[in-house]
Amino acid sequence: MKKYILLNLALLSSVCGFSQSISGNLAQLANQQIKLEGFNGLKNYPISSSQIDVTGNFKLTYSKADYGVGYLLSADEKPLFVILSGEDIELVGEALSSAETIKITKGQENLLFEQYAQEHPRREQALSAWIYLEKIYSQDSLFSTQITANKAIQNEKARINNEDKNFLAQLPKDSYVSWFLPTRKLVSSVSSLAQYRPNEIASTIAAFRSLDYTDQRLYKSGLFKDAIESHFWLLENSGKSLDSVFIEMKRSIDAMQANLIKDNKKLNEVSDFLFDLLERHSLFQASEYLAIKVLNETSCTIDSDLAKQLETYRAMKIGNSAPNISMGNSSYLNGMKQNMFNSLSNLTTPYTLVVFGASWCPKCMEELPKLIQNYVKWRNLGVEVVYVSLDTDQQVFEQAVKSYPFFAYCDYEKWESKVVKDYYVFGTPTFYLLDSKREILLRPNSVNQMDAWVAWYLVSGNKKD
Repeated sequence: MKKYILLNLALLSSVCGFSQSISGNLAQLANQQIKLEGFNGLKNYPISSSQIDVTGNFKLTYSKADYGVGYLLSADEKPLFVILSGEDIELVGEALSSAETIKITKGQENLLFEQYAQEHPRREQALSAWIYLEKIYSQDSLFSTQITANKAIQNEKARINNEDKNFLAQLPKDSYVSWFLPTRKLVSSVSSLAQYRPNEIASTIAAFRSLDYTDQRLYKSGLFKDAIESHFWLLENSGKSLDSVFIEMKRSIDAMQANLIKDNKKLNEVSDFLFDLLERHSLFQASEYLAIKVLNETSCTIDSDLAKQLETYRAMKIGNSAPNISMGNSSYLNGMKQNMFNSLSNLTTPYTLVVFGASWCPKCMEELPKLIQNYVKWRNLGVEVVYVSLDTDQQVFEQAVKSYPFFAYCDYEKWESKVVKDYYVFGTPTFYLLDSKREILLRPNSVNQMDAWVAWYLVSGNKKD
């Protein structure tokens, strides 16, 4: 019977895969809890936790399912990243917040990770300094004649680059760290490239486009979100014209989608995040391109919420005609019902900003005071504002609109409202700027962006194209 129980325990351990451990001593964290967490795409998840004993000793476990990158956390919430590659890991130190005291004593991949994490930033700093000096010695007539110094700078730049390349080239070929460290270097390099090494931008963008977002190594690396953000930040800050930037962003979207269409879950996850990122950065041509591309892809399944969000761009893209809003006698101005305005078609101003919001929306409560503050200036320049509320409580709505100097409307049907559905509103606040023919000119993401449009086109008198 005892042998049978032991056999079952062994089989259970094998099935669960908890054969790897992280152990060590953190002297200053005695009697505290320590946790190990991992990454799944844009999210993290708990792997295991343990109580550190009175002498600072601890032990945590992880499984093959956690293969990738994890991080240790204690009460101070300062993470220590580790490679979960199937090896036992041992470390010693004072506390996770005192990273300089932490030493890996066991785990080959983690030893390599630790070494590179310490050396690479120093090489990058030195390289940036040499590049700065290179510009001075090549462009300033006081130094440009110093041939020996110039040659020394070139030699030192080459030595630093070769040292870094050689370290990465000598990593064990089948190890996780041999994939992770170059990818981490790629992601972390963008700000330095944009500032000091613009000649490397094209090759770096090509490297980003070669990333496969269905690769489980990337999904579990903690770099999934950073890779997307860094890729598009570099495109945006590449020094090219905005039109060229949009062309490059479309190429990058195509490259990402090529693999993602094979994996519905990751396609939805990446598309949702990237769409939001592009919207937040007011890169509307790129977000529109992404939306239409994903919606037109017939070989994959789009989550209904994401599909509704993306559908906005197919139906409500810039240049399309916005639906009329018929309000009957339900519009309000300064808290009073208005018979003079019962539809958008009644308005005679050159421009109309349609704003969807609600009293229960925290962001709307931040934007509405700015809207009120700018209204008189905008109105004098030919911009009317129509506020469509998604509130469901008539008393709450009517109390709120007493302070609004612009037209307001609510049918108390929230997301089921015909107006909300006609305009494909999936979140609040949502803004649409229309011309006198109700053609959509802009989908601003904030009052500040709308005010910038007013300053550029209406105050400065620049051509609207």
